[in-house]
Amino acid sequence: MNAAQAAPGGGDVFLTGAAGFVGSHVLAALLARGYRVRALVRGRWDAPPGVESVTGDLRAPGALIPVLRECRYLIHTAALYSFAPRDRAAIAAVNVSGTSGILEAARIAGVERCVVTSSSAALPPASASHPATEGDWASADHRGWSYHASKLAGERAALRAAIAVTTVLPTAPVGPGDHRPTPTGRIIVDLLRGRMPATLGGGMNIVPVEDVAAAHVLALERGGAGERYIAGGVNLPLAELWRLISRAAGKPERAFRLPYAVAAAAARVDAVRVWATGAIPAIPLEGVRMGRLEMYSSSAKAIAELGYRPSSAGEALERAVRWYREHGYAT
Repeated sequence: MNAAQAAPGGGDVFLTGAAGFVGSHVLAALLARGYRVRALVRGRWDAPPGVESVTGDLRAPGALIPVLRECRYLIHTAALYSFAPRDRAAIAAVNVSGTSGILEAARIAGVERCVVTSSSAALPPASASHPATEGDWASADHRGWSYHASKLAGERAALRAAIAVTTVLPTAPVGPGDHRPTPTGRIIVDLLRGRMPATLGGGMNIVPVEDVAAAHVLALERGGAGERYIAGGVNLPLAELWRLISRAAGKPERAFRLPYAVAAAAARVDAVRVWATGAIPAIPLEGVRMGRLEMYSSSAKAIAELGYRPSSAGEALERAVRWYREHGYAT
């Protein structure tokens, strides 16, 4: 994709989640491609030059119709990410109902096409020899509306919408700008602070966040309506990932194997504390359950149909380490 080339057909893009980790990189990719962007925000946000910020809420999508009428495209990256039980109602309202609502508002407003950010959480566990593809779906389990269940339901809702929708499924993005940080980013921060990483024996796909952003723009320009595209990088056992992170951070390349029963017991004890205090989980049971699974996937479809080209995950980890250190996360 040539960043200097003018955006095909012109027209504004309405972007949700522009202040988030993935969304901020999608915003940068859109601007580099020559698009005009209107960004949905909930509060104060310092918009980059040339970007118009729009204050609104996904839980009130009807109010966004007038602004959407002035846009040709919609890219919906916003989502509520939380493992806290207290947030489950909001997770369903934002990630599922909010996705349906913004797409219906876009349809009413006459938006031409939409790209929706899903997640590898919508894919089932898969081995390195048989990685998950876009034809595979995670099993539905909406008990308690966990984050992972909400992303699965949100993508299914998006593909049922009465408007042209393409979905992008990022795996585990890494790189600069992970303010929160994400679970993978938290591993990097913990290691920078001197904690030894533990593995439950699973594996995952790691992708540079800049590649995820490029995949969204490619999906907007070349993706088919009703199609899914996995935006991934490299499949790695967790032990190998921990070693790569340690190498990028200049730390000893070691990790210890934690028995699943021990981790699950610790998560259940922590769940009691969370229930009693309303706090955020320190050891999310949802994360522990995912940690022993092999979550490997293939981006072959995106490579063939979109021209997607994954770059080095190791270099992305190095960029992430530098960013965390420069922004005080390592102290």
